[in-house]
Amino acid sequence: MNSSSSVAPARSETALLLILALIAIYAVSQFLRNSIGVIAHDLARQLNLTATQIGLLSSTFFFSFAAAQIPVGIAIDRYGPKRTMLATAVLAVVGTALFAMAPSAATLIASRAVMGLGCSTFFMAPLVIYARRFPPERFAGLTSLQMGFANIGTLSATAPLAASAALFGWRASFLGVAVLTALVALAIVWAVPKDTVAGRGEQESWASTFRGVGKALRVRSFWPVFFVHLTAYSCFATMVGLWGGPWLTDVHGADLTARGNILLIGAAAQMIGLLLWGVMDRYWGSYKRPVLFGGGATVLLLAIVTLFPLDRTSATVWFGLFGLFVAFTPILTAHGKSLFPPELTGRGITLMNIGSIGGAFLSQSVTGLLMDAVGRAENGVYLPEGYRVVFASLGGWLLLSLLFYRGAIDPHPSRHAA
Repeated sequence: MNSSSSVAPARSETALLLILALIAIYAVSQFLRNSIGVIAHDLARQLNLTATQIGLLSSTFFFSFAAAQIPVGIAIDRYGPKRTMLATAVLAVVGTALFAMAPSAATLIASRAVMGLGCSTFFMAPLVIYARRFPPERFAGLTSLQMGFANIGTLSATAPLAASAALFGWRASFLGVAVLTALVALAIVWAVPKDTVAGRGEQESWASTFRGVGKALRVRSFWPVFFVHLTAYSCFATMVGLWGGPWLTDVHGADLTARGNILLIGAAAQMIGLLLWGVMDRYWGSYKRPVLFGGGATVLLLAIVTLFPLDRTSATVWFGLFGLFVAFTPILTAHGKSLFPPELTGRGITLMNIGSIGGAFLSQSVTGLLMDAVGRAENGVYLPEGYRVVFASLGGWLLLSLLFYRGAIDPHPSRHAA
């Protein structure tokens, strides 16, 4: 793979169009991965789904997304990020259309798997494009922009999706998203320059390519950073993308509109947080310190919602604070990227992304089992105790990973400046 000093966009307008197109394609992924929380009650009612099935429905996206990451990293390094991204965009369109027309729970779950495969390049490929076409010192900021503004997709999966589902139904809403995804893919064709020659990546044999995956796994401090990836994003995906909506309905009596609005606050706060956290490494002169601060605050917030019975107003405030503090992931991503030499960047950051997306799969699957284990009340709603078990498990997993992360090296450029 080329170093970051490769061909840069010739004009600022070209760079702007490039960034906007890459943000738009990732926004599609953010919408699809977080879209179950708002409509979970409707899906459960129409198809008689259990909590385990709801958890599987949501988490299947993350499973197929994570399973694709090593092949995606290899394909990006060998064939280029643009070509790889466009190839999977076809699957994203097909999976979304299948979801909209699915007649059964099994088809819904299968279509979510296709969606996950389709979206599996929409974060990693843009990051590699940024790494190749912009100076290294701009990577954390560009990652922050990519993650922050793409959260328009997450925002759309809250109140806007609730409003669309109320007006047109969730099936028609997802058909519209399939059409939009196709249009964004066409924008990628036009706005993103042709893949540059990747040099070493395209000259490697397949055996050497797979050995590169092993080399990335053996990079110093890979595992401490990986385990925070495994637990950090999964907290947000499980709270806002899955169980936050049912919790607001079962415990606080929120209807479709109310739960969409409250989740919108959490998603909007995360979007703001992603933009703010993306520059914090410059002020802290460190990757580790802001990650530990943001992660520690997230653990504290999960402890609060576990131990104290919040009313609906307090829950609304809680989602805002939670979204703000859990958004430290751009710095964590930059920390991970900094560990790898240029020729392993594609494979290295996709391995890190396996942690983020695989963690969401594990978290959503396991918490669905936990909810069913605690059981339901006589009227069919899930018990507050079940939600507290979910919140406690999320906080506990994140805390353990942060304790392990404390031993990671911190190769931030400011720490090695003369």
